[in-house]
Amino acid sequence: MQIYRVGGAVRDRLLGKPVTDIDWVVVGATTEEMLAKGFRPVGADFPVFLHPKSGEEYALARTERKSGRGYGGFTFHARPEVTLEEDLIRRDLTINAMAEDDQQNLTDPYHGQRDLEARLLRHVSPAFAEDPLRVLRVARFAARYAELGFTVAPETLELMRELSESGELEALTAERSWKEISRALMEDQPQVFIQVLRDCAALKVLMPEVDALFGVPQPEAHHPEIDTGAHTLSVLEQAALHKQPLTVRWACLLHDLGKGLTPEEEWPRHIAHEHKGLKLIKAVNERFKAPKDCQELALLVGQYHTHGHRALELKPSTLLELLQSFDVYRRPQRFEEFIAACEMDARGRKGLEQRSYPQADYLRGAATAARSVAVQPLLEKGFKGPELGEAIKRERLKALKAYKEAASA
Repeated sequence: MQIYRVGGAVRDRLLGKPVTDIDWVVVGATTEEMLAKGFRPVGADFPVFLHPKSGEEYALARTERKSGRGYGGFTFHARPEVTLEEDLIRRDLTINAMAEDDQQNLTDPYHGQRDLEARLLRHVSPAFAEDPLRVLRVARFAARYAELGFTVAPETLELMRELSESGELEALTAERSWKEISRALMEDQPQVFIQVLRDCAALKVLMPEVDALFGVPQPEAHHPEIDTGAHTLSVLEQAALHKQPLTVRWACLLHDLGKGLTPEEEWPRHIAHEHKGLKLIKAVNERFKAPKDCQELALLVGQYHTHGHRALELKPSTLLELLQSFDVYRRPQRFEEFIAACEMDARGRKGLEQRSYPQADYLRGAATAARSVAVQPLLEKGFKGPELGEAIKRERLKALKAYKEAASA
């Protein structure tokens, strides 16, 4: 029995990055031997075990053969005679197909270290094209390591394009796709993930609504970058730079989908794109079964982001409607995330990345003013039921009027 550290742990150590998760491969062992040593089995499809003390994953060396469509369409064979090289060749990228023993002696049959130095994401073998999930994984790695100068090797991008055009991407489950998308959006340069998907024609399969934004112009006075797709990437980049949570990043990606529906003869204006985009945002949300908080914020940002930009001009009644839509009284955090998404949208414009966004503090102040209305005095006056609701609304409107006047003074 021989045990090797494999994959990301080896890659990140060689890159000088922190090693968090460690995966191990066991060569020359049987399931019975692993159980005898106290390992606990966890793999449903192939033999994976948890170490009795560390809890880390140890997998028996295995080979795999394509047996159906999609991510799960594989037959696995784990036998003691499977070599380390045979196990490594089934992996996606050369930089993930390295192993080392407990003395840090490197096994690198597919030149992963060379590709690390060349800053290339390159597939290990033609079998790469058998697994459609790898399109998303490679795009995610491109986002993760973009700051180090990594790019996707041309021949790998071509394989990704073939996969995208084969129909295999449509066999991916919503859960598997969302896992990769959500992880990619939380990388330091998530816009690279979207760009790589577009470069290999995967974006128009997975998110045609986002892909449709590229080539659609916007008024140059408000959008010096002009192209709506380029703007979307910039907004996503700003969200990452400002360490926004996944909910905000997801909303930033989808906020302008309605502009993809504007007839060409109306370009570069996009009248009512906020409302038109809601059905598209809903479709993308449902396609990937995004978490409820991501779905809700994306729809609210899509509908109201221009209200955010025009906050200082809004009538008190419109401002109140906006606050009610977000339920700022019970869910203040959601409104804070809306403000963040609006600010990222404002900053995601060529040359305007450092612009101030006074609307943010104005909206926060408005929410505070509306929340300051006390209910108890109204109850003491005898209001109840629907009448109480109307009385609270009137008092909040008065508070917002006073707030707007004070802010304008």
